Amino acid sequence: MDRKLFLFFITLIFSTSFGYGQSFVKTTDILKNSDNNTTGGHLNINQNYALDTLISRYILANVNLSKENGYFGMEGFRIQIYRSSVRNARDESNKAKQEFLDKFQDINSYILFDNPGWYMVRVGDYRSKTEAMKQYLIISKEFPDAYLVPDIINFPDLNTK
Repeated sequence: MDRKLFLFFITLIFSTSFGYGQSFVKTTDILKNSDNNTTGGHLNINQNYALDTLISRYILANVNLSKENGYFGMEGFRIQIYRSSVRNARDESNKAKQEFLDKFQDINSYILFDNPGWYMVRVGDYRSKTEAMKQYLIISKEFPDAYLVPDIINFPDLNTK
């Protein structure tokens, strides 16, 4: 009996020490005031520790949302109008992009490359599938091979109306 109790306490000590080794982001660290204003007030934030855990998980999950080109974005949808890996796929993707821009000037278009030699033309930056579906119905009339794809999109410009 003493041996079982001893093993139980050793297991308990080791399991609690593993929790301290994980990186943890506190909300108070994110919301620090770097201004040395002595005339300002004082703010106390009382919140559940589970909220800090959720914020930490969200930050860790979104660390890898970066493109190879070095810019960051968010999860969303785009409409893919062209994809090919033939020898002259680069030229054809440029032609497809130009054809798209001739018909839809106000929608952003992107030429993407994926190994081992796939060239793709994707258009739009849509935050939700329903937002993308509205444009997809219009674009699919001109480009019948178009389809929706999940992608990392550019952050929306919130200053435009």
